[in-house]
Amino acid sequence: MIQISPVLKFLLNYPNFLMTSSSNHYKVSIGQSFPIGATKMDGGINFVIYSKHATAVDLLLFDQVDDLVPSQVIKLDKTKNKTYHYWHVFVEGISTGQLYGYRIYGPYLPDKGHRFDPSKVILDPYGKSVAIPKNYDRKALSKFGNDQAPSMKSVIVDLDLYDWEGDLHPKTPFSQTIIYELHVGGFTKNPNSGVDPVKRGTFLGLIDKIPYLKELGITAVELLPVFQFDVQDAPEGLTNYWGYSPVSFFSLHQGYSSDPDNPLQVLDDFRDMVKAFHKAGIEVILDVVFNHTAENKENGPTYSFRGIDNSVYYLLNGDKSQYKDYSGTGNTLNANQSIVRRLILSSLHFWVRDMHIDGFRFDLASILSRDEYGNPVENPPILWDIESDPVFAGTKLIAEAWDAAGLYQVGTFIGDSWKEWNGKFRDDIRGFLNGQKGKVSEFVTRLIGSPDLYQKKDSIPEQSINFVTCHDGFTLNDLVSYNEKHNEANGEKNRDGHNENFSWNFGIEGPTDNPKILALRRRQMKNFHVVNLLSMGAPMILMGDEVCRTQMGNNNAYCQDNEIAWFDWSLVEKNQDMLRFVKMLIQTRLRRGTAHPEFNMSLKDLLNQPLITWHGAKLNQPDWSYNSHSIAVTVISLNREMALHYIFNAYHQDIEFELPTTIGKYKAKWRIWIDTAQDYPNDICSWNEAKPIKNGKYLAEAHSTVILLTHLGSVRK
Repeated sequence: MIQISPVLKFLLNYPNFLMTSSSNHYKVSIGQSFPIGATKMDGGINFVIYSKHATAVDLLLFDQVDDLVPSQVIKLDKTKNKTYHYWHVFVEGISTGQLYGYRIYGPYLPDKGHRFDPSKVILDPYGKSVAIPKNYDRKALSKFGNDQAPSMKSVIVDLDLYDWEGDLHPKTPFSQTIIYELHVGGFTKNPNSGVDPVKRGTFLGLIDKIPYLKELGITAVELLPVFQFDVQDAPEGLTNYWGYSPVSFFSLHQGYSSDPDNPLQVLDDFRDMVKAFHKAGIEVILDVVFNHTAENKENGPTYSFRGIDNSVYYLLNGDKSQYKDYSGTGNTLNANQSIVRRLILSSLHFWVRDMHIDGFRFDLASILSRDEYGNPVENPPILWDIESDPVFAGTKLIAEAWDAAGLYQVGTFIGDSWKEWNGKFRDDIRGFLNGQKGKVSEFVTRLIGSPDLYQKKDSIPEQSINFVTCHDGFTLNDLVSYNEKHNEANGEKNRDGHNENFSWNFGIEGPTDNPKILALRRRQMKNFHVVNLLSMGAPMILMGDEVCRTQMGNNNAYCQDNEIAWFDWSLVEKNQDMLRFVKMLIQTRLRRGTAHPEFNMSLKDLLNQPLITWHGAKLNQPDWSYNSHSIAVTVISLNREMALHYIFNAYHQDIEFELPTTIGKYKAKWRIWIDTAQDYPNDICSWNEAKPIKNGKYLAEAHSTVILLTHLGSVRK
């Protein structure tokens, strides 16, 4: 009996698939094998795509984004249009805005790792824009041989048409950096944002909010994923909101465009936004996802790498029929394979060189240290490629140094350029301030730059990216309002999201009118802000934490494109006291001049300076015991002109602390800068308005942070 392959069966059953909507009208020639992607050259466009195991490749040209049938099919001759594993062709006369894709033939043998499906329109992995049909259907693209599913198309782009007007990178040093993590859509989608409806939830909408961010003191925005992502990659009835579901590593998400029907407009909008941020002195950092794609697991859709060369681009299990999943999303990109490495580097080059991006935060970056078998390697090629590439010299490189399979590399990530999201900072700060036992030592270690993680690397104090909250988890307001997650709206019966949040609701779950509990919650939020913004390290603030934004206990709002996850701009007026508190903290942190010697000093050298003295309730008697919930420290500035005395009381009772009466040869005349137990406006003040203390003791109320200051040299012993 003759065996017929699945692909041949498909072609026999769907003869109309080979038809085109009109006669060929573009002249073609062989072309060349580089550069990869669609490149403008004299007289036309050179197309290149890599596929080692393909048996044939067609270039498809479309007239309209919703077209099922291409207007022209250009068949590539493997004896002429293929060099090595690169398929290439030159097409004359094509202009900017042309829609295109590929049809790639090859074996459908899942147990061999091959999942070619010539019924699908395959995106150019190097394409600079993606057009989305109005009736796009993710589920339909998951069915093999279905040629009736409207597909996304790649778009020809001319990057030379944009005028950058002399735009320059701010190049803010990490020592002067305040990062603000925000969601492009959620920052302005709320009708109360004051943004024009056409621009709400877009890149242009962010421009309207630059004055707010500038006044707050932000020096860098870290944007949740802006690569084109699949909004349908979410539970039934919901949408993918965060964007950790990438379709393309070179194309911007059309949902953030002021004109989604024009696939070229989003590039101008994005570049206008970057240019505006730079004019305000604010850097733009992208949260990038190079660990997985939106094609997900075996039953996922085919529109990119699965249909280009599945066994090359993804990590596969032993029998190759299933994907290794270190991302928690169904698949894992084979990042250290040479072709994939080139893709990642080319993408990063594009964003820095052509889109003027200032830095990247690499989602689940530990995956990038795994080899083709999924094993962690000591010197991962892709990470060293990024570390040593001259294009990225001066570019901020931030690693989320863990993955979903338990590979935790905080403190051990490679190289001199990489900084790390410090998950231990988050957990230890939460634990101590929420009253957990045995946390004093860990709290102090995080406060002084995590030397247990970074001193051995002879790193700068800003090796650690400090944060208490981020998009993944509770907001700061929810961290002090909920003991448990409340993710029922996500449609997964509250099974999703983290279970260990190290949160504390102060006695009542969720909203309350109890004034005592509300006051304690507000005090605790200020405690977190103080520690986050004044610890050694580069601080990151989550969007809206400065005005007490809530997600109503949802700690995994990835699928909530609604008021749950949007910024509520009414909170700016409602919580002016918290906004003022955060502003003044940031202003003080940024007051440190870049000429100060600590900016050229390693963490080890800085901590070796005789500038820090630890105390308990009694001077020089810090309590490091398991049952301790408080610590105090005197810190002398490097220029010896000022001393600060910090008191952290995470205990449920007030504690009276002795204060140093002398600092070196000078008398200490302490004044109150911060006391989180005090109501507005006495919770914080400018240094020149700080009120003096009349005696040598200070009563720190329960769950409070106090910072006192004294100038040295003005009053001698």
